[in-house]
Amino acid sequence: MHFNFDYSATQILWTLTFAATLVLLVVLLGRDRAKRFPWFTASVATTGLILLTEQLLLSRLPHMTGSEIYWTLSSLDVVIGLLVLVELARRSFPGLGKLGWIIGTLAMLAVGAAVLVKLGPWPAWKTLTATSELETLGVMQLAADKGTLLSSVLAIELGLVITLLGRRFGAGWHCHAQRIAIGLSTAALGQLTVHGTLQAIGLHTVITPSNYDRVIGVRDKLIHGDNVLFLCVTAWWIASLWIDEPGAASEVPEETASSGEGEAAPPEAQSDGDDEAESPEALEAVENPEPQNESSGTHAQN
Repeated sequence: MHFNFDYSATQILWTLTFAATLVLLVVLLGRDRAKRFPWFTASVATTGLILLTEQLLLSRLPHMTGSEIYWTLSSLDVVIGLLVLVELARRSFPGLGKLGWIIGTLAMLAVGAAVLVKLGPWPAWKTLTATSELETLGVMQLAADKGTLLSSVLAIELGLVITLLGRRFGAGWHCHAQRIAIGLSTAALGQLTVHGTLQAIGLHTVITPSNYDRVIGVRDKLIHGDNVLFLCVTAWWIASLWIDEPGAASEVPEETASSGEGEAAPPEAQSDGDDEAESPEALEAVENPEPQNESSGTHAQN
């Protein structure tokens, strides 16, 4: 028996990733995590919007219009991604002094700038200052690509720093901030691997009609692998954010126990009341009451 399965790997991965993104949004809003991580929630929503735009909108719009919308959303996603890193850093290192923030920020930006200069070609200055619509679109694409590269490098650095030093500042393994940072660094590492591999293929491979299909197949497999990795990271975020942190989970039983103690009567008072009600003398007095002394009563009247 042969089954007709007309869906490609790209369509299946897009469907699973979009569904996982929606589930992650439900967890963030339903488990009340959006208040603690508003920029991360905005980043997830922007990612879902970009996925929806790629699949349903770009194919129905003119090429220039669709490209402008896509690269605008990509640039917005880069800005929100940088704010997510700041948010995670503030959540993970609340007691760090101003000098520590300055030194750490400058060190991370220096490494990110070095990687940004080394990876990927830079266009000529005339191209950046051109005023035509096509050149403007190229500048938007360049800004989105370089911003994504910088955000990926910073995410990897922040993930390593939080994993190594976060426990000293109260951001241990079970902390949501550390688990989000681990997911971001893992996804960023996959993106950098794919970016570097594709750049090496483009620089050292001469594309001919004989090897064109093979090169395109390698590129598609790398992109699919990166999509699978991001899907696994999204599942990691769903599982991690669904579970409460140990500190938040232990507060509820204590409050419940304290409120229950205030409403319940003291056990000693309850036992004393029961003892008095169930004493043998009291039962006999109720069941067999003593007759009144008539003579004494008559004598009292006389």
